[in-house]
Amino acid sequence: MRRNIALSTLLAVLLVLTWGRGHMPRPDENLRISAVPVAMPPPRVLARYLGPFRFEGAWHLISRDWRFFGYSSMLPQPNGDILAVNDAGGYLRFSPPAAAAHRPQAGWFSFRDDKTDKLAHDSESVAYDSRTGRYWLGLEGQNAIVRFDARMEEEARVRPRTMARWGNNTGPEAMARLPDGRFITIREVTRSWGEARLHEGVVFDGDPTVHRDGHKFLFDGPDNFSVVDMALLPDGRALILMRRFLWPLPMRFAGRIVIADTAQLRPGRIWHSIPLASLAAVLPVDNFEAIGVVPQSDHRIVIWLMSDDNDMRVLQRTLLWKLSVDPRQLPWPAR
Repeated sequence: MRRNIALSTLLAVLLVLTWGRGHMPRPDENLRISAVPVAMPPPRVLARYLGPFRFEGAWHLISRDWRFFGYSSMLPQPNGDILAVNDAGGYLRFSPPAAAAHRPQAGWFSFRDDKTDKLAHDSESVAYDSRTGRYWLGLEGQNAIVRFDARMEEEARVRPRTMARWGNNTGPEAMARLPDGRFITIREVTRSWGEARLHEGVVFDGDPTVHRDGHKFLFDGPDNFSVVDMALLPDGRALILMRRFLWPLPMRFAGRIVIADTAQLRPGRIWHSIPLASLAAVLPVDNFEAIGVVPQSDHRIVIWLMSDDNDMRVLQRTLLWKLSVDPRQLPWPAR
């Protein structure tokens, strides 16, 4: 059985330490971040685990600012910055290392309910519409999707009945807006304790706050891994980031990057994926929960990965990885 008493104990500790933050006053925007390069194994070792991806760099992001914590999803910006969303409804907009520097900014999505505890705004996934500037956040503790305008102020929200039984801490962990206007979201864990691969998902015909229920499907991922984030390639395939805890303590993590073709997504069917990379514990990994892609002028794709420190800086780190890949080298999952 892949989940056990130790996992339950760890989750309970995380809930106490992170959901017990209390009130979140609105801060000013600017903060300081240091990016410390992370030593990596030799290229031959990286190639063994990263598959088609080329390693470009890794950094430990450090800040003493209390607003810097818990990044669970990201949206690379047109100007080269990264917008990272944390698990309390906050955001960080920053320039990645070696890019044109812009001063980091931190702020909060404005929820109508005015609640200030983390549990009410546990944002684990994000989608974006560049045409309207709107954002959608998936709230794990509520199994809800909230739409925000370009100023990050709440416009609408929904708790789809198709997501109603996704659990209090195992909800909409990955979400994306497809080019045709549909939305997809995937539950973090599998359907039951005895199930190793199949995760519940929902595809919405459009904006989930308008097309409120959607259609169920099942996502097939690697054995005993949780879904944590998703990013779309320009050709319609999706890179899906997955994660698992490793036992015994101290707390360690492993990850996978898999690929799935959104053209094969069908209500009521299984959406299959192919593993691409293993973020093994022999590499300098942490609790990777965010993935973003940036097309380049030379037809390559840059992939950013970011870890969630669960606001436990003594035990965990906020890592930022930069990978790249030629999408022509990536497989197309068979129908």
